[in-house]
Amino acid sequence: MVDKNTASFMRSLCMGQIEEDIILPFPEIPASEKETLRGVISSLEQLLGKRDEQFRKWDRSGEFPPEFVDELRQFGLFGLVIPEDHGGLGFGSAAYSRTLQEVASYDASVAVTVDAHSSIGMRGLLLFGSAEQRAAYYGKLATGEMIAAFCLTEPGSGSDAASIKTTAVRDGDDWILNGNKLWITNGGIADFFTVFAKTGKADDRGHLSAFIVTRDMAGVSSGPHEDKMGIRASSTTTVHLDNVRVPHKNLLGEEGKGFKVAMMILNSGRTGLGGGSVGGMKRLIRLATEQAKGRVQFGKPISEYGLIKQKVGQMVVDCYATEAVVSMVAGFIDQGYKEYAVEAAISKVFASEALNRTADEALQIAGGNGYMCDYPYERMVRDSRINRIFEGTNEILRLFIALTAMNDVGQNLRELAKSLEGVFVDPIKGFGVLSEYALRRAALATGINREGTTFTRLHPALKPQALLFEEGTRDMASAVDRILRKHGRNIIDKQFATRRLGDIMVDLFVASSVLSRVDAALRARGPEKCAHELEIAQTFSAQAKKRIRHNVSEIDANEDEQIKSLADHAFEAEKFPWDTL
Repeated sequence: MVDKNTASFMRSLCMGQIEEDIILPFPEIPASEKETLRGVISSLEQLLGKRDEQFRKWDRSGEFPPEFVDELRQFGLFGLVIPEDHGGLGFGSAAYSRTLQEVASYDASVAVTVDAHSSIGMRGLLLFGSAEQRAAYYGKLATGEMIAAFCLTEPGSGSDAASIKTTAVRDGDDWILNGNKLWITNGGIADFFTVFAKTGKADDRGHLSAFIVTRDMAGVSSGPHEDKMGIRASSTTTVHLDNVRVPHKNLLGEEGKGFKVAMMILNSGRTGLGGGSVGGMKRLIRLATEQAKGRVQFGKPISEYGLIKQKVGQMVVDCYATEAVVSMVAGFIDQGYKEYAVEAAISKVFASEALNRTADEALQIAGGNGYMCDYPYERMVRDSRINRIFEGTNEILRLFIALTAMNDVGQNLRELAKSLEGVFVDPIKGFGVLSEYALRRAALATGINREGTTFTRLHPALKPQALLFEEGTRDMASAVDRILRKHGRNIIDKQFATRRLGDIMVDLFVASSVLSRVDAALRARGPEKCAHELEIAQTFSAQAKKRIRHNVSEIDANEDEQIKSLADHAFEAEKFPWDTL
């Protein structure tokens, strides 16, 4: 039986264990939410459909008119995750993600406005709020009377959240907050802010705390709308805190545990961004297929040419895989799993990059039209670019994914070393304490089937892809061992090697999600009716195998030092130092 408090599919996989119970069967949206969700999705067409020209206009002007934000309030889009007894819809992660998918298929700026409110702005209240705090704010947040914003980033603190300069100093029953927050989504329209501030000593990087701050508190202000590349109509501003007096009862979670609060908010809210990515991809595929069928070149529609088919086919694979991995993470959250940070980070990395590829290829299929502002492609390319940056840059998340795995393996290697200290003095006793970890790793390395190292419950039609996954798992085990042996304690500074392991782990978790989703389809409809889904499983698995093998091969044979040397040379010169003139 899986312990949902400690179980993690990817952390187990790095230890040589395929935890089928975690990913099978493929998660579904709870039946209790489906009927409400269908009604919401149907109504969104009335609210957001046929507004393409307005969305283009608002993108150019750089903000939504207040009356449109009021429409979002009246529709109830700010109450999606708030419990029903407080006026919300009480959606779980899967239903919420599916709603964001629908919203994003109309306009990314609308999706970001809604998502920043529910996924991160008031998510801390949902996860850590006291009964008193929830009673005070849930109702207003559900109606949109209060729109929420998440205030972590600062001018000198982006990915390095522990280096924030905003301070909170205790003064009797209050805290006095001072500082400046940067690039705050919903900053200009929010009345509820989840603010992170340093509550320890000046030189204590990690002692952060989270606070509920409201706009009506003296000293709270926001700057002008930022002029952005994409998602231009969404509100992004600075937020200033000038001697803001915040009651102690507004402390969110425990004092000094703000970093944990921030990370849990971001992990829990990633399905919103993922759902938005899926919605964007589905719209792009619809636009690209219509464009390719309608555009005739050299006497026939370009949809009949192989290179166009390649683009669209890859879009389909990427979209199916993205929806699978986002749904899997949402399922973990809804089922009560606690350890899903690695999987959530993987879903964000994959979803954001798949959306980028899809937007770029859709624009390419549209040709010159794609580059024109009269068509939606260029705006969707601009809108999609931010996803690789906010809520944790993909570079930082790749390092987090890989370092978590190597830390787990390193801990077990130390335990294994201790258990084998007397193996040559007393071989019988020594081998008797050989750890379970070592046995699993041996099974992985040799390819010998052992309980927990192979798939046993997947549909028989997926046997070839299951074998490819198990092969990839052996490659990952080999990569972890080789990287740790090569770099040891210095691994924290070896970002090229760490990124390669991160990419392997991304491919494996997405592949497992695809296999689980296709398995569910096969059991529901049978192989004959799932021919195309089997093709997706075959394609993704084969592509993942090639990428994994490439990353493993580059652990020892690569051009890392040359690349770093050239970068250092450019940093020193602060320019490209060669010229043909």
